Amino acid sequence: MIYVIDHNDSFTHNVVHQFALFDKVVCDNYSDINEKKIKQSSTIVFSPGPGNPKNYPITSKIYKKFKGKKKMIGICLGFQHILFCEGAKIIEQKKIYHGFQSNIKVVNDKSLFKKGKIFKVGRYHSLKLKEPFKSNNFEITMRCLKSKVAMAFENNKEKIYGFQFHPESFLTINGKVLIKKILSA
Repeated sequence: MIYVIDHNDSFTHNVVHQFALFDKVVCDNYSDINEKKIKQSSTIVFSPGPGNPKNYPITSKIYKKFKGKKKMIGICLGFQHILFCEGAKIIEQKKIYHGFQSNIKVVNDKSLFKKGKIFKVGRYHSLKLKEPFKSNNFEITMRCLKSKVAMAFENNKEKIYGFQFHPESFLTINGKVLIKKILSA
């Protein structure tokens, strides 16, 4: 079972539908998290959402409690949230990307995806990871070709993954392939 934590975002139900192609999905609001269901799940997904990761302290507690015990996937705000919990700074970017399609490239040979592969993805964010960022076992694996902003990370040792873009968006070509690969890792 996949447990999705909803951060009050209109995209969350698209995320649920996309993940439901691969497994049973349970979705609860971040303010109404059911730890019994989390313990039954194999994967926790941190959804997109408005605001900044620091606005979601309950999500931070869940991340810290289950890190290394459950596979975790962060999408957009969820991507930022995981990195924030790892000590990263999340900052505003000069250009806001809401409903933009960008080309991103796999830049790390430790990635589950082939280095050099380019994906077209849908972006909906005004915040980004401040770099440089260093944390044990976390590797930035994809970057925007134009801006060089971090678009994905992988921690294959602890099974923690993140996409700054939206794999469930119609603007993301082959989003199902990206999710399937992460779920099967």
